Amino acid sequence: MALFRKILFWSHLITGATAGIIILIMSVTGVLLTYEKQMIAWSDRDFRVAVPETGRSPMPAGALLSAVAGQRDGRPDSITWESDPAAPVLLGFGREQMFANPYTGKIVGEPTKGMRAFMSDMRAWHRWLAGTGENRAIGKAITGASNVVFLFLVASGIYLWMPRGWSWNKLRPIVLFRGGLRGKARDFNWHNVAGFWMAIPLFIVVFSAIPISYSGFSQFMIELADGKQPAPAQRQGPPAQRGPGGPGGPAGDSSPKKVIPWSEADFAALDGTFLKAYAEPDWQTLSLRVPPKPGAPLTASVSRGGGGQPQLRETLTLQSGAGGEGAVSAAAIVKREGFADQSLGRRIRTWMRFVHTGEYYGFAGQTLAGIASAAGVLLVYSGFALTIRRFLAWNRRRRAQPVEVRAKAA
Repeated sequence: MALFRKILFWSHLITGATAGIIILIMSVTGVLLTYEKQMIAWSDRDFRVAVPETGRSPMPAGALLSAVAGQRDGRPDSITWESDPAAPVLLGFGREQMFANPYTGKIVGEPTKGMRAFMSDMRAWHRWLAGTGENRAIGKAITGASNVVFLFLVASGIYLWMPRGWSWNKLRPIVLFRGGLRGKARDFNWHNVAGFWMAIPLFIVVFSAIPISYSGFSQFMIELADGKQPAPAQRQGPPAQRGPGGPGGPAGDSSPKKVIPWSEADFAALDGTFLKAYAEPDWQTLSLRVPPKPGAPLTASVSRGGGGQPQLRETLTLQSGAGGEGAVSAAAIVKREGFADQSLGRRIRTWMRFVHTGEYYGFAGQTLAGIASAAGVLLVYSGFALTIRRFLAWNRRRRAQPVEVRAKAA
């Protein structure tokens, strides 16, 4: 057992020293990305609109499109509403996004770019060390391998943490932060306390990143859970959000599309479909994908939680009804798909995607994931400090040896 512990210790030390800088980068950027969506929403605070008199609802989708048509060329391909009555509506024009007043249809400006650019840079460093072009694949390979090493460090650290005795005197230095310590004692205390309290959350955060780094492992997990080869699945990202990757964001299709003119009757029919989706209970975000031609089925994403809570999201396929009176009853939901409708493997894979950021469990989950990332920073720092102190102590002992002893040892 002593030999095994010694081998594990040196493996822990060497791999940590080798991958420590990359792990530090991923941990620091993980902390900065903790409240990404909230920070982007905060940066857009100046676009909030005045709420009209009580009882007035936002313009229906068709009326909104009709109002926007007179302000700029092109028709939005997506529209996103927030449940907050003071929030602007987000219009997606391919890769371009615009905010509009949901009560008047007036375009009020483009989403702020500074915070989005900063978060995009942090994601690039977190995922592929900010590599571009061919270097992106190299960066992703490095972060993926470092993440596997990090998983080993967390797992082996749990074993190495276990004290030789379970008395309080032996436990106290490794479960509670102690003030007044310096040097090796302080680094040892920080390393062990951070590892003890954050071992399980950090293990989940790190392990859930492996399917993101390695698509083959992700596919293997799905096949193992489902017991069969799954059909290629559509990527299920978060619902409309105010940032890159949302409707009309950078992930959208920027190729030119032929715009088919809509009549007032077409706009009125779309109103009925919108009102059908709008009547869904308890939603926080409602996003409509505007059909390319009048009368085509319409897709709506209804989220009853945060953007990273797929278990609270449904995708509706609606068929437009006639406009005017009775439009709501004429429109019909022809298909409803939610998290529970996915296969077990797909649900596990989606859970891992959003438990990595903590978003699956809402604000509390985000906070815990952020604290785990901060613990990763402290673990890397204290681990490096302990390694350097160990090396310097060994070097001093070596220099203190008589020349004959060193020659004999050599």
